Amino acid sequence: MRAPSLLPVAGSGTVFFTEGGSETEIMYRHGFELPEFAMFPLLDIPSAVTAMRDMFRAQLDVAAEFGLGFLLSGLDYRASPDWGAKLGYSVTALADANIAAIAFLQEIADDYRDQIPSLFIGGILGPRGDAYGLNRDITAESAEAYHAVQLETLKRAKVDFACAMTFNNIPEAVGAARAAARIGVPLSVALTLDRTHRLKSGPTLGEAITEIDAQTGLDAPDYYLVNCSHPLEYEPALDDGAWIRRLRGVRPNASKMEKMALCKLNHLEDGNPVELAGQLKDLHARYPHMDVFGGCCGTGDEHLREIAKALRSSLPEQTGWCPAESGIPV
Repeated sequence: MRAPSLLPVAGSGTVFFTEGGSETEIMYRHGFELPEFAMFPLLDIPSAVTAMRDMFRAQLDVAAEFGLGFLLSGLDYRASPDWGAKLGYSVTALADANIAAIAFLQEIADDYRDQIPSLFIGGILGPRGDAYGLNRDITAESAEAYHAVQLETLKRAKVDFACAMTFNNIPEAVGAARAAARIGVPLSVALTLDRTHRLKSGPTLGEAITEIDAQTGLDAPDYYLVNCSHPLEYEPALDDGAWIRRLRGVRPNASKMEKMALCKLNHLEDGNPVELAGQLKDLHARYPHMDVFGGCCGTGDEHLREIAKALRSSLPEQTGWCPAESGIPV
């Protein structure tokens, strides 16, 4: 059975932010290369460590200023066995890198414990294959065995949670959820949609969430997110079906551009932060139980600040939320 989550129930009044698009920011704003899109090797480069620390601190500063909780993760999207092998890491070295990535986040978080009381540290499970590919050869059984390796390490690192990010098929999400439940790490699943408003593998968002829950039962994920998708991609997928209560928030891309086109730009496309913030404000107004917001490709602290400003104007009447200068979330 899945481990109990440390997060309050959805709609309890505490709104949580996540980090923005860490990889795109560190690549295009700070100029560091990411072989295989992996951030954790940057922990061996002092100048990159400084840049990452400043990046995360700028985002945590937003949460502290606006009285938000924070779910901090962001270095280990590629820290799983297949990707680690491509990067030349042995099994032991990869585990050490996972632990170092979490320790780095914990060190940064320590400075904010008295400013952001609801601050949790997590690890990221990236998909075994290409997040934009079909990955049809992945079964629930193979995914459970594969993701268990990183989840075991994350448990050793004493994470508060793990998030399976940019998953686009049901079997891999089922396997990751079963592994997390068996190992005892609270897990959320962030699904990604394309311009058809569906997962790349075909199902709608509602169909995917319903089927993953059905196949995992008591081992089902804590909750679901949408990530790496602009509102243009996920908004048409939302409806008032029972499944929507399992969707707790979104981490959108900054740009309206199609994902593969974005990948070919070789520069940061940060879209319109104010417009994006308004779209998330409207989303929360329609679905007040959604309380996890952040960013993905192209987003950073500027986007988080605009989102916080937009949400602040609507949250007091709905949840009792109050800004930092007046206290902490209730």
